[in-house]
Amino acid sequence: MNDNKLMNRAADNIRILAASMVEKANSGHPGGAMGGADFVNVLFSEFLVYDPENPAWEGRDRFFLDPGHMSPMLYSTLALAGKFTLDELKEFRQWGSPTPGHPERDIMRGIENTSGPLGQGHTFAVGAAIAAKFMKARFEEVMPQTIYAYISDGGIQEEISQGSGRIAGALGLDNLIMFYDANDIQLSTETKDVTIEDTGKKYEAWGWKVIKINGNDSDAIRSALNEAKAEKERPTLIIGHTIMGKGARKEDGSSYEANCATHGAPLGGDAYVNTIKNLGGDPTNPFVIFPEVAGLYAKRAAELKKIMAEKYAAKAAWTKANPEKAAKLEMFFSGKVPEVNWSAIEQKAGVATRAASATVLGALATQVENMIVASADLSNSDKTDGFLKKTHAFKKNDFSGAFFQAGVAELTMACCCIGMALHGGVIPACGTFFVFSDYMKPAIRMAALMEVPVKFIWTHDAFRVGEDGPTHEPVEQEVQIRLMEKLKNHKGHNSMLVLRPADAEETTMAWKLAMENTTTPTGLIFSRQNIANLPEGNDYEQAAKGAYIVAGSDENPNVILVASGSEVATLVAGAELLRKDGVKVRIVSVPSEGLFRSQAPGYQESIIPCGTKVFGLTAGLPVTLQGLVGPRGKVWGLESFGFSAPYKVLDEKLGFTAENVYKQVKTML
Repeated sequence: MNDNKLMNRAADNIRILAASMVEKANSGHPGGAMGGADFVNVLFSEFLVYDPENPAWEGRDRFFLDPGHMSPMLYSTLALAGKFTLDELKEFRQWGSPTPGHPERDIMRGIENTSGPLGQGHTFAVGAAIAAKFMKARFEEVMPQTIYAYISDGGIQEEISQGSGRIAGALGLDNLIMFYDANDIQLSTETKDVTIEDTGKKYEAWGWKVIKINGNDSDAIRSALNEAKAEKERPTLIIGHTIMGKGARKEDGSSYEANCATHGAPLGGDAYVNTIKNLGGDPTNPFVIFPEVAGLYAKRAAELKKIMAEKYAAKAAWTKANPEKAAKLEMFFSGKVPEVNWSAIEQKAGVATRAASATVLGALATQVENMIVASADLSNSDKTDGFLKKTHAFKKNDFSGAFFQAGVAELTMACCCIGMALHGGVIPACGTFFVFSDYMKPAIRMAALMEVPVKFIWTHDAFRVGEDGPTHEPVEQEVQIRLMEKLKNHKGHNSMLVLRPADAEETTMAWKLAMENTTTPTGLIFSRQNIANLPEGNDYEQAAKGAYIVAGSDENPNVILVASGSEVATLVAGAELLRKDGVKVRIVSVPSEGLFRSQAPGYQESIIPCGTKVFGLTAGLPVTLQGLVGPRGKVWGLESFGFSAPYKVLDEKLGFTAENVYKQVKTML
């Protein structure tokens, strides 16, 4: 156990560095970082188990930061651990710096998650804890890790904390320890003005163990962590009552602690100078690691070296005794595309693509051992039960299955699945109705930003939900999701792959593309209603190019008909009427415009040549297809919310029929 004087000195070192980073950048949040320094110091100098020489070691403990605005605290602590240089801290929030305003996932530097939108970070931790439980159920001897999360008042207030707290308690995630930095201050007010409930009792009601401590007392923090580590039935919430801006002083030397002003702005001028002096630093040279603090972290590095030697030796012995399990573990964490016998998947003709998806999921359940599928209480409707029927759902003390029943909580489910992917070793997918992707947008964006390959399964893809009416009928959702195909990630690639297959066979191909996509999230959009298969002889392999010419299309067409999903079959039916009038027609199925636009210009031109008349049919807003149809073309879409009626009635009333395709195209020509 380290001396308290030394631990306080190390925490003050973190406070000095954090305040100085914000001061130099003239931007940022010093107060919370200064209050939380004691906890992260104890965690990183005494508890967190990882390999400094192999940061991606699969058995490591994980630390998930929820309040990304407290990045100066994390960067400063990681600097003490040798992951950042002092010069890099000085470049906080600057162009090209590895210390951006909110932390961005960088495993080699010890940053497990991109954080910023409050509540998501600690929900990632819940997902990681689920993945760790899944792994422990299969590789118990070598996967004993603990998942740590750090949360603030804002994360507690964000609605997503309700879902993550409920799920972690229900599943008994005793491998999850969350520190709640309760400092009573937030950006624009005191916490008591907006939060009056007893947070501890709330978590206890969810089945958590709750420990309340002085969050600036190293002994109390250490004792709480040891108690939490010993808990074998429940997740633990440590409520640490901390002081916002601990050690801060105003221009006149009076206390600047517990003040809203320190939350989101540099301390400034003499207040900054007085604060650094008060904490034992030199305002003229604040970017320093004190020798005794360097010694503390060097000691921890030596301890970790010994711990890792023991763990690697134990793993080597386990590998020798369990060669098949060891090979499987390595494969799970390799990130490689799993082997699936796609050609053996037999689809029934003319079924809904959600049913076709269920057929694929049934095959994946038996062939991809590290796949986890989730549903937001819709498994028998979004047809993720195709997977569930071949396994069983997670329960407290039983993670031998591979299905996650999330309850009615789409955003929480999505973030948990992202957390599973961040943990690594598993391939997560989650399902709900497409209209409820609205609840998931913040998580989808974070998955795209972090480049994690979560599979989002969305069914009931259009107004053909029918009698359920406009609340359940997506109209604008497809164009919103497809914007993610146009948005580039920092590697310059499409930030997301979005696939809306035209029939059962194209659904198999869409799932193949989704499973082969290991670098970005994938959205799979499926129909509720049955869809006629595309013409005999259609080459579905071409779907890998995002858009292709459907079998039976005419040479030298007068018009090109473009659609995705169930509307392609409507175009096929409309084309038959047009051909009777002597019109030559090419039909193009576009499961993914983003994938299509990634092809060589020559291929794009061969499918939809410039200057050709193009007609697009979409069950969404017309703008969904505008980029493909072009200024000379025409799109028939839905420009209002949907209506409540049987879907065949809606097709007639809204013009999604072969007859209306014929009418609209003839008007064009």
